[in-house]
Amino acid sequence: MSRMDDISNVVEELQVDMKKFYEKGNKAAGTRARKHLMTLKKLSHEIRQEIQAKKNAM
Repeated sequence: MSRMDDISNVVEELQVDMKKFYEKGNKAAGTRARKHLMTLKKLSHEIRQEIQAKKNAM
């Protein structure tokens, strides 16, 4: 379940940075949060492709 671990790690980092941005107004944390969201988007896309390929192979 390496993919689940990857997603969990990114989400944990995202939560920390979003809290810093929204509660403390830390602009750098906002930039990092956006980066984490893009990473999630890329991971999601890769996982969707893997699932589709596995479905097609069945």
